[in-house]
Amino acid sequence: MRVRTLELRLLAAALAAGWVVTAALILLAYRPGGPIDLLVGLAAGLPIPVAAAAVAWPPVTRGRRAFVATAWLAVGALVVLVPSIAGVLGQLQRRGPQTLVPSLEAGYPWMLALVGTALFAGFGIARRHLGAMAPRRGRFIRGAAIGLSLALLVALAFAGVAIANEVALRDRVAASSRFGPTDPDLEPPACNDPLTVGPAARVDLNVTGTVDGRPLGSVDVRGVRSGADARWLAYVATSRLLGIFGAARVGDQAYTRTPPTGWTTADPTTVADALLDARVLEVALGPDVRSASEMHGVSFFEGARASHCRVAIDGETFRAAFPQVRWLVGDADLGHWRGELDYWIFVDGQLGRLAGTVSGEGGPIVEGSLQATLGATMTMTDRARPAIIAAPAR
Repeated sequence: MRVRTLELRLLAAALAAGWVVTAALILLAYRPGGPIDLLVGLAAGLPIPVAAAAVAWPPVTRGRRAFVATAWLAVGALVVLVPSIAGVLGQLQRRGPQTLVPSLEAGYPWMLALVGTALFAGFGIARRHLGAMAPRRGRFIRGAAIGLSLALLVALAFAGVAIANEVALRDRVAASSRFGPTDPDLEPPACNDPLTVGPAARVDLNVTGTVDGRPLGSVDVRGVRSGADARWLAYVATSRLLGIFGAARVGDQAYTRTPPTGWTTADPTTVADALLDARVLEVALGPDVRSASEMHGVSFFEGARASHCRVAIDGETFRAAFPQVRWLVGDADLGHWRGELDYWIFVDGQLGRLAGTVSGEGGPIVEGSLQATLGATMTMTDRARPAIIAAPAR
């Protein structure tokens, strides 16, 4: 029993440490501003005493199966808590949006971790209150009620102060944005005005495809461009290929990466697609194309305003703009495909976001199919920040 108590206390201590790190990040680094953002940071520390209660009163059980289930409850909470902390660190490094009211998709791992921590502590508190010899069913019901109540109280307290702080910030101009200038006195250019890419950019690209409603897979590209130098990696998971591919261009040197061989030198003419956003501007958004563009209003991205524009696009132009689509459709003929390409021009006159789709016959891709659709979304952030592109290690 002493060994079990020690093991459960170690798990509780690990949970408490995770919540301490979370609170420290929000309190010291992940600060959105606002009149009560300090209170928001303090509210993020509310799970710490909950986890500390489990350290003081671990939920020790008599049966082995109950002990294993209880231990796995804490492990499960850690499994979702640790990646969530890593996600916050990554967002801070990328200078991402610092809102403390996350979307459902981003917030549910935190809620799962909180519920797991609170239930783990609740079972220990129930054991302390009812005694070790109390019926297991009664301790379980009492512990679950205590745990869920603690989770609800902590979640409501944090959400309350976070939402109040967000409401106070809604009319405040963002001090900075990854997408560009936030000065409210500046107007974004018209769709057919001169358009450029930034001197540098951090580029994220996602390419997907479906055939008759069935997914073909996805290609996720993460890269950096600086002038005419660029380097990116593509995480490919399609019905044709699986692995990590890449391309780089540094000065007059070029490199490609494939799963079997890693990085190798290449002919610079074979990596023209390495320039990412500059490639799209060159092949799909020339002045003659944008002269017939549609204006779809003004959009906001993390406080930066941009004109939302749209042009018609055919399949071969889509392939030239996003060459990574080859990992989804191979050499299939896209000449008869048609679609749209949306682009956003920010107040600095630079391209900051793209989203396009094209559709056509699916037979050349999957025999017997009728219709296929390809989609691509690209964001270009930190366009005013200098970037250094290093040659890949081989």
